[in-house]
Amino acid sequence: MRPARIVALVVGSLVALAGLLVLLSGGALGLAYLAQRDNGYLSADLADLESPTAAVTLERLDIDVDPGTPRWVIDALDTDIRIRASNLDGSPVFVGVAPEADLDRYLQAVAHDEIVEIDNRSVELQRRPGRAEPAPPTDQDFWSVSTTGAGTQELVWEASAGQWALAVMNAGGSPGIATEIEAGFRTDAFLPATLTLLAIGAVLLAMATVLVLLGGLGLLGTEPPSPVPVGAADTTPTLPRPTYPLSLEASLDPNLSRWQWLVKWFLAIPHLIVLFLLWSVFVMLTIVAGIAILFTGRYPRSIFDFNVGVLRWGWRVHYYGFSGGLGTDRYPPFTLAAVADYPATLDVIYPERLSRGLVLVKWWLLAIPHYIVVAIIAGAGIRWSTEDGVTTEIGSAGAGLVGLLTLVAAIILLATGVYPLGLFRLIIGMNRWVYRVVAYAALMTDRYPPFRLDQGGSEPAPRPIPPPGPPPVYDDEPIDLTNHRSPDTEQVAPGHGWSPYA
Repeated sequence: MRPARIVALVVGSLVALAGLLVLLSGGALGLAYLAQRDNGYLSADLADLESPTAAVTLERLDIDVDPGTPRWVIDALDTDIRIRASNLDGSPVFVGVAPEADLDRYLQAVAHDEIVEIDNRSVELQRRPGRAEPAPPTDQDFWSVSTTGAGTQELVWEASAGQWALAVMNAGGSPGIATEIEAGFRTDAFLPATLTLLAIGAVLLAMATVLVLLGGLGLLGTEPPSPVPVGAADTTPTLPRPTYPLSLEASLDPNLSRWQWLVKWFLAIPHLIVLFLLWSVFVMLTIVAGIAILFTGRYPRSIFDFNVGVLRWGWRVHYYGFSGGLGTDRYPPFTLAAVADYPATLDVIYPERLSRGLVLVKWWLLAIPHYIVVAIIAGAGIRWSTEDGVTTEIGSAGAGLVGLLTLVAAIILLATGVYPLGLFRLIIGMNRWVYRVVAYAALMTDRYPPFRLDQGGSEPAPRPIPPPGPPPVYDDEPIDLTNHRSPDTEQVAPGHGWSPYA
């Protein structure tokens, strides 16, 4: 595959990821816009505010604009903040919003609690020391907006640019706060922000689709096939087809280092970064290929070759430094192409035709039994909860069974210098099972993966077909059935002889 096509695929997948994130953000804002209830406010009840001091404050309500940006930008958002508060003992409560500097001067020598964190409904307070008694808050004239009285009091503040602070106090300024409080807000910015994000996300996805089609479907050009002279015989040697379309093999290095496996994960970090991008492209192209199969019954060859290259690259890195087996010290090459002399190889036979109907069900429905097995082998957890709250979990053993077996083999290698061949065969067999399921779920074959653990570094050989026997020999002379009798039949009277129609 040409570098330009690979770049188009990678960039297209990244743009698609950004577009999806923007669309999700727009959708979240849209849900918030639709969820504005109770006179257009999104509200939440906070935990009761209790403090032995004279006030509870929420400071650093900074609504700033960037330098050079007009202040009307904040005002144009038309955001209102609503506070509802009532003292638990029914006494008059005071709630006010003021410039932060004015409130700091008012409470400078007064002990009060400041809200430093709000987590869900819980509120974390931090004590500010002081010994002075404050003047009644109702006598102050620096409040931008305030309310006071017995029962539930409601304060609505239209947010504007600046640095602000909120204070909750007893109406007379006496110490001892025990207040029930509800906070909410509304803004007219939800709808335009939602439409803007949805439009940006749609544009990004359109750009990503063009890039993926250019790279994945070969619109940037393909490598020309080697010409074959007309009438020339195909001299390509035919090899026996494997038992499954995906072929995964590995060979154990004879002089494997005892300790190098301890740092291979670190050495493989450059590969992991590249594979993260490649697997993102793999997922996007699998979706594109699924659409193509649904309409044409064929897997686009250029996408197929790229996805096989990603599987091949991943298997080499997996075998080198992780639970693929740690069976080689040779550093994996940075290539999607097959490397025949590397100790870990993978290939998938290209399917000429694929079922259009199976593409809709095999990756999420038919493969479920295999997903359970893969979860146990590879360690991916499957979890569900019953109505009584009991949670059941399968296969969440960290690196999975194959990871634990690889660790055991590595420890034995470290202690003895010998890699146990029995564990090697078992580890490769488990990885072969996992990659077969990946190829099936990625729509690369209609052959259902066998529930069979084919152990060993080499693929199992196909069953030999017995050679056909010699053809039967027939006598050219006609057979006279007139007086024919079975050799085991006694002579009978004339007219009662044996007949094939008797």
